Amino acid sequence: MKIIVEFEKKLDDFCLSVSFSVDSEVFSLLGASGSGKSMTLKCIAGIEKPDRGRIILGDRILYDSEKKINLPARKRKVGYLFQDYALFPKMTVLENIMISGCSRAEAEKYVENFKLSVRKNARPDELSGGQKQRVAIARMLAMKPEIILLDEPYSALDNYLRSMMERELLSMLEKYDGPVIFVSHDRNEVYRISDKIAVLDNGKMLDVRPKNDFFANPGSVCGTRLTGCKNISEIEQINGRYFAKDWGINVSMPAETDVSKIRYIGYRAHYFKKEDRMSDSNVFDCKIERIIEDTFSVIILFRQKDITCGDPLYWEISKEEAKMLNPQNGMSLYLRLLPEKMILLEK
Repeated sequence: MKIIVEFEKKLDDFCLSVSFSVDSEVFSLLGASGSGKSMTLKCIAGIEKPDRGRIILGDRILYDSEKKINLPARKRKVGYLFQDYALFPKMTVLENIMISGCSRAEAEKYVENFKLSVRKNARPDELSGGQKQRVAIARMLAMKPEIILLDEPYSALDNYLRSMMERELLSMLEKYDGPVIFVSHDRNEVYRISDKIAVLDNGKMLDVRPKNDFFANPGSVCGTRLTGCKNISEIEQINGRYFAKDWGINVSMPAETDVSKIRYIGYRAHYFKKEDRMSDSNVFDCKIERIIEDTFSVIILFRQKDITCGDPLYWEISKEEAKMLNPQNGMSLYLRLLPEKMILLEK
């Protein structure tokens, strides 16, 4: 089963314009809040209507503006897991699953498979967040959908439930042979679940590529930020040297790389290397500006000495490394930036 999605829809702040196709794989839309991710799913599901374009699922046309086709949501065979699960509040667990059109016997099987037997007569307000999600997934699968849409399915769960439900969801997806479209702003969730990733930025689809390729080279400033890279700077060439304007320092570009179109660089916080002395142009004489202790690491904000403009850079190290370094505000140190670890960006 394959879905082809090509449409535009005018929204209040921008025009949502998407174009992609998904086969039997997990395709993720990664973007900040308000970028158009959820609206894309709603248009596929038939909850919202695009202004123009087409949506084709297998050999069925779900929407085509030129042919004036717009199938109602109930006929699209789309399984949609909403952020709030959209359970019917006055129905029991069993009744919520049966509303999908399956028989009572089939609903009982889903109740058993999703470990909801002792709660099958409970109503949604009597369920935990994890139980509500299991009911919503069971109801979605009972519809026998030809495609599954997942709209930030863990957003209402605490960390423990999030981890548990992610394992259950991954197990469920392994048995599902249709296309899956997953929406999130969380890079870790996207990395764990995806085969391919696309970035949405203010309604524009910037990149579509396999997961590993995307995280190795996100292709845009927006995509780089969404992958968690904290150090991003615009660059300009001055007398054959490259100046990172946001950091206030000169940088050396990777050897044998065409950088004529490069406008920005990114550098991940854990790639800096501590040195004992200045040895070449890629080692910076730095001063620590701030120290932030995270759950399992320490983040050190620093600048090159005598530089007061621009943004501080982030260096992230383990707590074991921090204990050996004993960093202090105002402390001087030498850090190496590795050109081969740079993320080179044209947009």
